[in-house]
Amino acid sequence: MGNREQPIFSTRAHVFQIDPSTKKNWVPTSKHAVTVSYFFDNTRNVYRIISLDGSKAVINSTITPNMTFTKTSQKFGQWADSRANTVYGLGFSSESNLAKFAEKFAEFKEAARLAKEKSQEKMELTSSPSQESVAGDLLSPLTPESINGTDDGRASPQHAEPRAPPSQNALCFSHSSSHVNKHWEAELAALKGNNAKLTAALLESTANVKQWKQQLAAYQEEAERLHKRVTELECVSDQTPVIKSQKTELNQTIEELEAALRAKEEELERLKVEVESANEFQSQRDCLAQKLQDTESMNQALEARLGELEQQLRSERREREAFRQSLGTLLQLLDGKLFEMTELRDALGKLLDSS
Repeated sequence: MGNREQPIFSTRAHVFQIDPSTKKNWVPTSKHAVTVSYFFDNTRNVYRIISLDGSKAVINSTITPNMTFTKTSQKFGQWADSRANTVYGLGFSSESNLAKFAEKFAEFKEAARLAKEKSQEKMELTSSPSQESVAGDLLSPLTPESINGTDDGRASPQHAEPRAPPSQNALCFSHSSSHVNKHWEAELAALKGNNAKLTAALLESTANVKQWKQQLAAYQEEAERLHKRVTELECVSDQTPVIKSQKTELNQTIEELEAALRAKEEELERLKVEVESANEFQSQRDCLAQKLQDTESMNQALEARLGELEQQLRSERREREAFRQSLGTLLQLLDGKLFEMTELRDALGKLLDSS
């Protein structure tokens, strides 16, 4: 993150996300309690909640004025993020940690509201067309070293519903494949949402670029005309006060047009950078879509293998049952033979005694 974004509050909690299929159950996204931090981006003047589980970002949520943090139990709270299209849940080790996190959430939400109002006031006062930076929605890269925890603890959500345990044979395959699928599907859904925003902003930026190019051409023509007019006025031998006044006004107009031209050129450069960022984001989205397709293919192969193993297990069970029946029959025959030998021994013993 560099010096642009710095942590301003950190705690530790178990991280959950709402199940996208049921919208009721909580799905854990961290194996254990992880560090959850508030960050302030002084470049875009926004607050974010970020959490890492190893090198994986389990939370990356930008705080907006319309967000609300809700305490659903003594040690569990949640908030909805429309940009990420999910609901985050945090399980804390104590009520005080939950209260402190909720207090900071309200504080930074109010700061985000004030920053938005100031930004809107600036947009109303300026005369040049403004364009909301799409790059502000892009997430800066994260590193595990950039977040430092302050307190430990383990907690679990109060609303998680128990699930029936899978069979021992299917556990290894089904759990791993479903977890990978859900992870990539969540990332792909977030990418699709951001891609739609980028596409709309890119179309608007393209229209603005065309309009500004036309304005730049008009400004350049006007500047050339004014330069010619100034030259003509300077060639007049007897300059009157009226001509001098016109020359001064024309020079001021030329300076204003040149300043506007420089501003438009800078805006064009910024838009070029945004277009390049959008193209790079599109390539990342295509790469993730390919990974998801590969994961689905792997999941199908694993399911097929699981079916083969279950069929093999049923076959082995039938063979084992047949073997047990054969052993039972053999045991009965052996018991009969032993009984006959016992009777034969008794008879021989009686013959021996009588002789």
